[in-house]
Amino acid sequence: MSEQEKGPGGMSRRDFLKLMGAAGTSVAFAPFVPWGKFMPNPSSVTLTKVPVILPDGTQANLNTFPVNHAEVITYPETADEVLNEEAFRKWQFIRLPEKFGGGRKDVSSFRAYSMVCLHLWCLWKYWPDEGRMRGECPCHGSMYDVKTGTAFIGPASVQSAPSNTLAQLNFEADSDGFMFISPPTWGVNANGVVGYGRFA
Repeated sequence: MSEQEKGPGGMSRRDFLKLMGAAGTSVAFAPFVPWGKFMPNPSSVTLTKVPVILPDGTQANLNTFPVNHAEVITYPETADEVLNEEAFRKWQFIRLPEKFGGGRKDVSSFRAYSMVCLHLWCLWKYWPDEGRMRGECPCHGSMYDVKTGTAFIGPASVQSAPSNTLAQLNFEADSDGFMFISPPTWGVNANGVVGYGRFA
């Protein structure tokens, strides 16, 4: 092979094309990899239905939790307070605005999305202000739709699915309105993978 066929780093065009082909294949199959086994998500087998515990220590109730309001909850919670502070255990627990169905007296008026932004893992926040009503990441400006958890502005929005939609939790409520987190299934086709995403 002549020196002209080699790039400045000493790699031939053929080797470069092989490298690009391998990278393309990796990206194409990324949604089918069981990321929940590699990312810091707990085993789905060990998870059970647990109460939604608010920062003040009370259990969330759909009859009293304010419309268009959010609180940070920890899930799954452990007996170790240091572990409980990990970003991968933090979720924005949101009651939707009235115009998005937040006034309904059932669990469909609630969302809980992982606070780990899908771009570079900063922590985003829900803004309830009129004209905003969205999740915003302070680091690079990614914004998330409160109804779906899908990024619509910023670098997370240009990432291909499933890496443009936040992992989420599902809920149940008892006859008195007290809310519980249903056991999640960590995977891109289910509750998602914290830090990686899910299919909306």
